[in-house]
Amino acid sequence: MSLARKKAAETMEFVDVVIEVVDARLPEASSNPMIRTLREHRQRPALKILNKADLADPAATRAWLDFYNRQNGITAVALSCKKPADVARVTGYCQTIAPHRNDNIKPLRMMIMGIPNVGKSTLMNALVKRRIAAVGDEPAVTKTQQRFDISPGMTITDTPGMLWPKIEYESDGFMLAASHAIGTNEVMEEEVAAFLGEVLLSRYPELLSARYGFALNGLDGPALVEAVAKRRGCLIKGGGLDREKAALILLDDYRSGTLGRISLETPETRAAMIAAAAGLRTQDSGIREQQ
Repeated sequence: MSLARKKAAETMEFVDVVIEVVDARLPEASSNPMIRTLREHRQRPALKILNKADLADPAATRAWLDFYNRQNGITAVALSCKKPADVARVTGYCQTIAPHRNDNIKPLRMMIMGIPNVGKSTLMNALVKRRIAAVGDEPAVTKTQQRFDISPGMTITDTPGMLWPKIEYESDGFMLAASHAIGTNEVMEEEVAAFLGEVLLSRYPELLSARYGFALNGLDGPALVEAVAKRRGCLIKGGGLDREKAALILLDDYRSGTLGRISLETPETRAAMIAAAAGLRTQDSGIREQQ
């Protein structure tokens, strides 16, 4: 990651627009703060693409677009990198952001950045109109920087997906794991599914009822996973519940959009989470001082 950061910083010196791809269902949790630091240092404008918008809650996405478009140097759009009509608008957005490159003298130079598995490679392939970037449902598919000419007046550089060394907020880790930006070998599916269950019970109970058909009264995250196991007949040898299998069912239904259009965070829930975390740190600091 240190080498990737150094290479990204070097490349950014020679680009006009940074295209940051995030997951529309968790835009802040899926945004590497290092990207903003590098971009602001080089004073480069950003096109922030909220990808997988077809899987996200439309109301939450509208709130996020308003949130980002009020910030200096950021133009935010919501789209699906799997839809050709959506991708076709990306270079036009970049030309609007960097109007000094509309003179046909020097090419518009773009750079794609983002964390693993948010759709960067899908976007690259669509922009270049051929398969030049590996695509997969596992994180960290792209390994090195790649530069391509889109047209005589446009170039684009793809970069490896970069996670930051330490995820500051625990809930961000769970959201990233639920959305498959963190590999399954690094987390416990049951724990992640329980976290996801808490979010769904709080914000999307009607989608759970429609999908699984059981009463939600009195359920918390772990109990929801158990209820899915019972309803889907997830059993281990001896008749016990196979909670891991049930957890994967819940996670797959969320990731694929089978449950419905779901966002794991909004600007309001994000602000509340950060405020709560700050309060806990202040409380912990006070306890340590007393000791």
